[in-house]
Amino acid sequence: MSHLPDDTSSSAYEPYNADRPLMMRCACGQDHAPNQHIQVARSVEEAGRQFMEAALVKALFPVDGVRRGFLKAVGANTARAAIASVLPLGALQAMAQDKGALEKKDLKVGFIAITCASPLIMAEPLGFYQKEGLNVQLNKTAGWALIRDKMINKEHDASHFLSPMPLAMSMGLGSTQMPMNVASIQNTNGQAITLHVKHKDKRDPKSWKGFKFAVPFEYSMHNFLLRYYLAENGLNPDTDVQIRVTPPPEMVANLRAGNIDGFLGPDPFNQRAVYDEVGFIHILSKEIWDGHPCCAFGVSDAFIQQNPNTFAALYRSVLTASFMASQAKDRELIAKVIAPTQYLNQPEAVLMQVLTGKFADGLGNIKNVPDRANFDPIPWQSMAVWMLTQMKRWGYIKGDVNYKQIAEKVFLLTEAKKQMALVGFKPPEGAYKKFKVMGKEFDPAKPDDYVKSFAISKMG
Repeated sequence: MSHLPDDTSSSAYEPYNADRPLMMRCACGQDHAPNQHIQVARSVEEAGRQFMEAALVKALFPVDGVRRGFLKAVGANTARAAIASVLPLGALQAMAQDKGALEKKDLKVGFIAITCASPLIMAEPLGFYQKEGLNVQLNKTAGWALIRDKMINKEHDASHFLSPMPLAMSMGLGSTQMPMNVASIQNTNGQAITLHVKHKDKRDPKSWKGFKFAVPFEYSMHNFLLRYYLAENGLNPDTDVQIRVTPPPEMVANLRAGNIDGFLGPDPFNQRAVYDEVGFIHILSKEIWDGHPCCAFGVSDAFIQQNPNTFAALYRSVLTASFMASQAKDRELIAKVIAPTQYLNQPEAVLMQVLTGKFADGLGNIKNVPDRANFDPIPWQSMAVWMLTQMKRWGYIKGDVNYKQIAEKVFLLTEAKKQMALVGFKPPEGAYKKFKVMGKEFDPAKPDDYVKSFAISKMG
């Protein structure tokens, strides 16, 4: 039995303090859940041990007045020793520290064949799923609507998502409402605006009136970033151009056929258009918002509730892969691993250019942008608020929006920090990181002011 020290304030719950109620919510008195203290506890194990000891004391003394009376009569140390003699806390703690039996070992995980999904894909051939005791079947899926439907129909246990999709699905936008969660961001940056080679003389967006553009899905960063870029350049994305939803694997073929003038799409298709000499990279998406989220790894509320240990194991697998993918030294290996037919089915040379950031732009230049694609997994809640502001701006959401509530419900930042610490990432501070989009700072505390600040929008 590992005893608490005499300083009873060392526990967030203080089960042996006779002068305050034993609350299984946070002992600091603030209005938040105890697990938010995990990140500042001495360790995840210590936080778990504190909770378990408090829970046992609560079970022994369900009437708090009786617990406090007993402690005042015999003292904290005597009470602790007495309770330790009758409760197998040591064994229970050992069980709690164990990763827990997996409720489900065989999982089906959906993905779209793009470099954004690198962590999710590489975790299979590199053995990260197997290490956690999981047998994961990766299911290549044709488009984002199908990804959504397979999750709603429970054909997939977890999935590669566009970051805004779990927000939209949780709100019932464009589909049946289904509470979803973003466990981690799959990638940051990693997109571009690519134009047909015939438009090499039309680098000024003001000359794009009448252009037809493709994006992979309405609820996508691609759509929101393209709209933002067009509007900042004086074009109304709903009236001055056409924006069509096109599955990513079909974008290059549509560009070649002249069905579209360009696309804001995921890699490797921007680079593939250059490789096939049908397109050129106008700008990288990081030039619009450096560090923006693109894709995410997500699961439903129900899956987490029914399979908490499996979810944690799956989460660790993907985070471990993200940690590796974030290291520039491993990018060439990753390109080789994800290139085969069952995954991206792309030439290694194309993937290498995307992942290393040393690439031909289709205009005769070789660029060197190491963070062209990156893999920072932190699901910042400020990112979710920004996505919601753009859904509001372009008419996807009607009426008032509780930005903070939705962001905190869907983007699992607290859980991400806990699991990140276990696999080698240093968990960051805070939840609402600020950032700039095309030079304009976004303040997540003032989303309504931000939405109203744009000259071009679909509100009203």
